[in-house]
Amino acid sequence: MRMIARWPRRGRTRLRAASLLIAAVLLAGCGLDVEAPDLFQVTRTGPGPKLTMLVNASGTISCNGDKPKQLPDPLLLQARDLASSLEKDVKLRFSRNAHSVFTYTVEVQNGTFKFPDTAASARKELAQLELFVVQAGADACEISS
Repeated sequence: MRMIARWPRRGRTRLRAASLLIAAVLLAGCGLDVEAPDLFQVTRTGPGPKLTMLVNASGTISCNGDKPKQLPDPLLLQARDLASSLEKDVKLRFSRNAHSVFTYTVEVQNGTFKFPDTAASARKELAQLELFVVQAGADACEISS
């Protein structure tokens, strides 16, 4: 009768761990696309056509549902700062007044909120978002404000 060599218990555990590690490395390199999360979506309504921008953490922006384009680095940095500072505005409510021209609807990770352009005088984050919409609209979206 022939004896079959058996791996020692510790050797089997190491072999199993090494096999799992190799499998994980191979799967990671198989070209599986991991999508970056969206930072925020902002829709501006008012005079002229409606403008919707979807900004992704990977550095892209989609304007009015078009194919995503690369954001210039300064605008990407600004968008990342805005995404974190706008999170607390979800709980706030803003009223429109007679001097309002545009209305912005903003969707961030923890909810959605609306504000009129006149609310930007009270909250610097909203003013920064309005400026971002104008700059990204002109630069990345090729839309005049």
